[in-house]
Amino acid sequence: MTTPLDGLPTIGMPATRALHEAGYDSLREVAAVPRAELARLHGVGPKALHIIEQALGEHGLTLS
Repeated sequence: MTTPLDGLPTIGMPATRALHEAGYDSLREVAAVPRAELARLHGVGPKALHIIEQALGEHGLTLS
């Protein structure tokens, strides 16, 4: 199942909350963010980053 670009993939609540608090509400917005910047967000760990990267890959996108 493909995650829509206007939403976020199913990741843990801490990671989802961290992304929302940082102003990222969709895959489209997250794609423009460097991986290192996302990794610095409290609650966004390696597992969440992997899930985000997989969801972006479904659309032919990567983190910047």
